[in-house]
Amino acid sequence: MVNVSEVARQGVPSVSGSSHRATFRRASRLLRHTDFERVYKQGKRHFASHLTVFYLRRIEGDGPRFGFTIGKIVGTAVERNRVKRRLREVVRLHCGEIAAPVDIVIHPKKSAIRAQFSELEDEISRAFEVAERSIRESTR
Repeated sequence: MVNVSEVARQGVPSVSGSSHRATFRRASRLLRHTDFERVYKQGKRHFASHLTVFYLRRIEGDGPRFGFTIGKIVGTAVERNRVKRRLREVVRLHCGEIAAPVDIVIHPKKSAIRAQFSELEDEISRAFEVAERSIRESTR
């Protein structure tokens, strides 16, 4: 049997509603406007039915950094926040799939509001595969 407090200390969210939450470290997030602009202008895009993923290889640093942008066109503040929470969880679950030093910006479409969690997982996972392959090919 798994001790819930031990799981929470390891950074894995527990199902029991523990007060410990798994979050992205500051080093794993895109925070500055200039970083987002650089990814938009110099990076590549991957289009999916519920989101667009922008990605750009970083020269320094290790591991991926993630950012989320969502426009008011997507819906009300409640809907936008729900989409962001769901996307953050999908990225948290799948961030181990990409190890390259890359900045990734995820921009959901209006259809993401009604999308099933599994659909978002599939699209994010596929986008990470495409980004990883593209980064690997560009370093050759």
